[in-house]
Amino acid sequence: MGLSHINKEGRAHMVDVTKKQDTYRVAEAIGSIQMNKETLNRIITGGMEKGDVLAVSQVAGIMAAKKTSNLIPMCHPLLLTSIDISFTHNLETNELYAKSRVALTGKTGVEMEALTAVSITLLTVYDMCKAIDKKMVIKEVKLLSKKGGKSGEFRRDENE
Repeated sequence: MGLSHINKEGRAHMVDVTKKQDTYRVAEAIGSIQMNKETLNRIITGGMEKGDVLAVSQVAGIMAAKKTSNLIPMCHPLLLTSIDISFTHNLETNELYAKSRVALTGKTGVEMEALTAVSITLLTVYDMCKAIDKKMVIKEVKLLSKKGGKSGEFRRDENE
């Protein structure tokens, strides 16, 4: 299978999706950030001086998904119709999880938008908390699932 981002001259180009059919496409991604117990507790209880970490990070992730094509050169600009960021946490491992779900009806998938949303959400958490916890670690940003398009459905096994 050839690389679809390479033209006849062997140079990079954006894939032509003009003739592809519009289909419903959705992708979910997840990632985590591990931190000190005190930092996680302050995020959960709203005790950070910079404000509501989850609300600000959620908005940052949504904005980032909409701007993915400005960040990743070969991504198509897309008219996203749904972006959601949700959070969970684990007090035993001191991790905050961010999960994104991105959807549209269009000619190309939204995996990169879902991954970008999670990445920027977690980077924003780091930015808002770095004054009290510089040792935070962003971990395992990964695609959970995608539907739609010619390649069909993908779902990561829960143990992966």
